[in-house]
Amino acid sequence: MNNQEFLALAESASDALKVLQITDTHLFGDPEKDLLGLNTRNSFRAILDSVKSDNQHFDLVVVTGDISQDDSPASYQAFADEIASLNKPVVWLPGNHDDGLIMPDLLSAAPLSSVNRVCAGTWQLLMLDSQVRGFTFGELESKQLEFVSDCLEQNPDLYTLVFVHHNPVPVGSRWLDQHRMKNGETLLQQLSRFPNARGVVWGHVHQDWVQQREQLHLIATPSTCIQFKPRSEQFSLDKRPPGYRYITLAQDGQLSTELKRLADNAFVPDLKAQGY
Repeated sequence: MNNQEFLALAESASDALKVLQITDTHLFGDPEKDLLGLNTRNSFRAILDSVKSDNQHFDLVVVTGDISQDDSPASYQAFADEIASLNKPVVWLPGNHDDGLIMPDLLSAAPLSSVNRVCAGTWQLLMLDSQVRGFTFGELESKQLEFVSDCLEQNPDLYTLVFVHHNPVPVGSRWLDQHRMKNGETLLQQLSRFPNARGVVWGHVHQDWVQQREQLHLIATPSTCIQFKPRSEQFSLDKRPPGYRYITLAQDGQLSTELKRLADNAFVPDLKAQGY
């Protein structure tokens, strides 16, 4: 990924930078195909419709991986076509289900961008690639960790928020946590050394999860399709509806979030499913 180095956003219409996070769309090339009884194309469209009906201002869309379920060019084209309707800049990063090699060719035309750094006002947002090809777990290569350190050291006047696909810390589900980022603690220890670091935001776990560690906000966001049941020992789906998150970044470094979900029972998967 990352054909370009960074994207500079225009000044926000408000005093804060507002980011819309969308994650784990799991789209198929075939619009009729479903994932565990849930049509992911329809749930993604419903999420976009919900965002539009919110009538909330936001400056940027960050998509934190697992855009495709079948790695087909058609699935990525569908994503690009649908998300363009938001009329906002979109940056993305790959998840374990994605084909990180073909994504830059398919998802780099405006309004999408494959940058690894976004600058706006008093903030810089870093997009990291935790994909390990052929495996479900994640890991950051040394060059990714060096990139984070360089951005923090060279820009001490900018508050910094990191986006990645895999959870860097356990979320309390044994079956999920075995597929987390293997060197997540290394990333967090690195961030904790810099007073301008503000946190890490991810997808992958298909659930809402928020924790504070010193000055770092640790945030996971629900999928736009199926949800995983929190604190489950084995694979288990949740009946909670698909969701997305707004993240508000104030000029003084304060961070706040708002989780949004579709209506209850809007998209319910096969709760008896044992995996996928």
